[in-house]
Amino acid sequence: MDITYDPAKNDKNIADRGLSFELVCGFEWASALVVEDTRQVYAETRYQALGKIDGRLHMVVFTVRGESLRIISLRKANAREVARYEKA
Repeated sequence: MDITYDPAKNDKNIADRGLSFELVCGFEWASALVVEDTRQVYAETRYQALGKIDGRLHMVVFTVRGESLRIISLRKANAREVARYEKA
């Protein structure tokens, strides 16, 4: 599956969090915890995925567009998210 993203949003994520959306290529989808993001009404269905990149748990927010995953956000998982992942 292709990974796409807005280059300007990626630049902002790098500046704010030190993480490039390119890292999602190494995301361990097979062991990820994926749920629909229902916190708000969005124009398209969004998902939150907790999974590992290089052994560290991360949160990826994305949407599916055709055959591609469109990355919206990437950050290191917080303590609450780590606990949720470990409990699942």
